[in-house]
Amino acid sequence: MDTDRLLPVVFVFSVVVVSGCTGGIGNTSQESNVYKGISSVGSNALNNSSVNQESHMGCQPGAINKSGMCKVTVSDNNADVFAAEELKSIRGQNTSLNGTPGYYARPDDSKEYPSVIMIHEWWGLNQNIRDMADILAGKGYSVFAVDLYDGEVARNSSRALTLSNEVRENPGEAVSKMQSAVHGMRNKDTTTDKIASLGWCFGGGQSLQLSLSNTSMDGTVIYYGTLTDNKTELSNIEEPVLGIFGTEDQVVGQKSIRQFNSSLDELGVSKQIEMYEGASHAFANPSGESYMPNATKDAWNETLEFLEANLK
Repeated sequence: MDTDRLLPVVFVFSVVVVSGCTGGIGNTSQESNVYKGISSVGSNALNNSSVNQESHMGCQPGAINKSGMCKVTVSDNNADVFAAEELKSIRGQNTSLNGTPGYYARPDDSKEYPSVIMIHEWWGLNQNIRDMADILAGKGYSVFAVDLYDGEVARNSSRALTLSNEVRENPGEAVSKMQSAVHGMRNKDTTTDKIASLGWCFGGGQSLQLSLSNTSMDGTVIYYGTLTDNKTELSNIEEPVLGIFGTEDQVVGQKSIRQFNSSLDELGVSKQIEMYEGASHAFANPSGESYMPNATKDAWNETLEFLEANLK
């Protein structure tokens, strides 16, 4: 049996709302390349970053060997994994929005597009996240990948843990940075008033925190991020939620997911919870050992459909 075959979704809930893993980045913008369609985004933006892996990239707790490296699963087809086809030409740059540093990518034209606030894994705003911002921008979104580590990218798991814990210990500061990015995106002349958040692992938990902060959002996407079932906190969510999880995740357990789903259900929050059979934590990271390509493709398609339905 193909152990990587995407098995049927364990459960999918959709309820209509009834009430409610570098470099210094400052205020000076630094333009990156303008990617022209699939030929550039597929062969340059993604593949080069995959071949020239940073030593930490994609490694999750327990997947790092003594040298500080982890197995790189995919080297040349990330673009295919994330349906990077028929992409618009995009422009990307390191910049800041209302004081929040990050990486901004959008289609290379003057049209208005809905926005997505993207949040990195526990490593920080590395090339992997920039690549994902480029791909999503090519699908017709203005994407701002926030940098919650103020320019630092962790080079080992202990530093990544320290940085992520520092953010979690000061949740108000992180939420304030993300809220500033939301307001900055909404105030741009080239964006619509629709905006969503999207994050993986540590970033998935931060995506949820943003939605709990009474920030006006139009969608929240959580890839195996830390959850809560506190109904008082969850009552602040008014936008639809998409949750992506694996049945074998030892970081975000099924009990936590069930309680989160049940609480949202009781509150009448519109939600879609996707569970992938046999998938572990960080299964959607092509450079990690837990990577499952079929599940990743399906989850990314669900993400694109969710964003299309709620932002466009």
